Amino acid sequence: MLGAALVAALALSVGAGAGTGTAAPTVGTPWLDNGLGPWIARVCALPIPRVGACNADVVTNSAGRPLASTTPPPGAITPARFHSAYNLPTNAPNAQTIGIVDAYNDPNIENDLGTFSNQYGLPPCTTANGCFRKVNQSGGTSYPATNSGWALEIALDVETAHAICQNCKILLVEASSNSLANLGAAENEAVALGATVISNSWGASEYSGETSDETSYFKHPGVVITASAGDSGYGVEFPAASQYVTAVGGTTLTVNGDGSYGGESVWSGTGSGCSAYETKPSWQHDGGCSRRTLNDVSADADPNTGAAVYDSVSYNFQSGWFQVGGTSLASPLIAAAYALAGTPGSVVYGSAPYANLGQLRDVTSGNNGSCGGSYLCTAAPGYDGPTGLGTPNGVGSFAVTAANVPGAPTGLSASAGNGSVSLSWTAPSNNGGAAITKYNVYRGTSSGGEGSTPIASVTSGTTYTDSGLSNGTTYYYQVSAVNSSGEGARSAEASATPQAPAAGDFSISVSPTVRYLGTGGRVTYSVTITPSNGFSDPVTLTVSGLPPGANGSFSPNPATSSSTLTLTYSASAFARATITITGTSGALSHSATTAVVVY
Repeated sequence: MLGAALVAALALSVGAGAGTGTAAPTVGTPWLDNGLGPWIARVCALPIPRVGACNADVVTNSAGRPLASTTPPPGAITPARFHSAYNLPTNAPNAQTIGIVDAYNDPNIENDLGTFSNQYGLPPCTTANGCFRKVNQSGGTSYPATNSGWALEIALDVETAHAICQNCKILLVEASSNSLANLGAAENEAVALGATVISNSWGASEYSGETSDETSYFKHPGVVITASAGDSGYGVEFPAASQYVTAVGGTTLTVNGDGSYGGESVWSGTGSGCSAYETKPSWQHDGGCSRRTLNDVSADADPNTGAAVYDSVSYNFQSGWFQVGGTSLASPLIAAAYALAGTPGSVVYGSAPYANLGQLRDVTSGNNGSCGGSYLCTAAPGYDGPTGLGTPNGVGSFAVTAANVPGAPTGLSASAGNGSVSLSWTAPSNNGGAAITKYNVYRGTSSGGEGSTPIASVTSGTTYTDSGLSNGTTYYYQVSAVNSSGEGARSAEASATPQAPAAGDFSISVSPTVRYLGTGGRVTYSVTITPSNGFSDPVTLTVSGLPPGANGSFSPNPATSSSTLTLTYSASAFARATITITGTSGALSHSATTAVVVY
């Protein structure tokens, strides 16, 4: 088992470990160069903030050179043995698409998947038969540069997903680089292209801006997202820390000779811990971390009990069959378990296993570092950080059945009023097999910040008015349906900003634009008062700017809608003047101008 010193050695790409799972290969096979191995190396660089590192580890010789051969490694766990040990079916009950999000390009992945499938008798998964699709982060076919480490990661992810869910479609989305911005864009593209489950076998160090980025990239109601916890031992990575994903830790899996489950312990390389920034989701109830705790569930990740992976892209001057592990193996394995359960669209982020522990195996031994003996790094009965709630024993803990809770309400809209927001929505298409008893309304003041406690429950109809709000503040809402079995998924988010109504006011206008007035004559102008925002008070009118000898009067005055200005002239001098009509009501005053020519 890897200790802290050997975890550090992994960062230098060479580390040692002793397998406690299926028997390690014997001396003299192509997989060992001496009796002290196997050795393992990290495939990608260490994670840093906002830059993802793949969480794959490969078996090497003592010099750190990956061991590769023309045949699968004898120490690797085969697809059939994963199915038997974890009691998993091979096919999903309905159509599912597993999205794989990775960085850079694997130019040979479809052919390599074919080699892998042929080796283990799996159904073909090709572009031609509609099972496999590869796109860039924009959904196109102009692929990024090839990176040999990420190509090995891609091979691990794609082959594991197909091995576990053999009738699932595989959608590979390749980000232009391993920056979080590009990986996040690829995540969104996977959702846009119809992935029902997405696996992320990579992580970055935590950073203060991750709670904003998680909303942009990982908050996708109705899509299950898994993320590997990391391969550097005790510590937290993002996006596994996100409240919107299932954080997947790692174990060392023992498989008996007949393929049955032989036991598990913590893989010492797995990440775990208490997030520095993330809100604890409502379904987590551990008491030693006030924020998000990693992990939720776990699966095999120890490279010594890892998977056989076929990769024809030269990695460290080697190609062919590798033995690969890391939490990069665990993430697509759990993603495929969600797909096999057949109901990812009804799962609320990572909540499903917490609602049904019956088909998880509790892992109670091992640790992944030092945390004062706390459950955050040490396995214990019940929930613990390294292995979460446990590992699969069937798919029941990853399912939300139609006889259970409702789907998400649709069409949520929010309309702002004065200190209020009016909401309306449409009932979910799937009510979970029982009548909906109420709708829970959630509110927050930031996107994704609606929290776990509803502000109201609506027992009749599909509308709600939220009152007593601060004008000028934007409020964000989600709504969930509840039946006799419990609460279902939340709706997509809607927001509105209440505003105080504008104060009552008026404007005035005058026509025509000019009149001609002779000595002893009389002309009139029409003055119009137009109220706004409920204004109804009378307006007092005055006129200024008249030439000498001219006089003006209004009728009526004060006025509420219109008045007539009458001008008379008693002099005989020629003049042209711009006259101003002013209306006054309380503190309000508005003017309009016209002209008069006297002769």
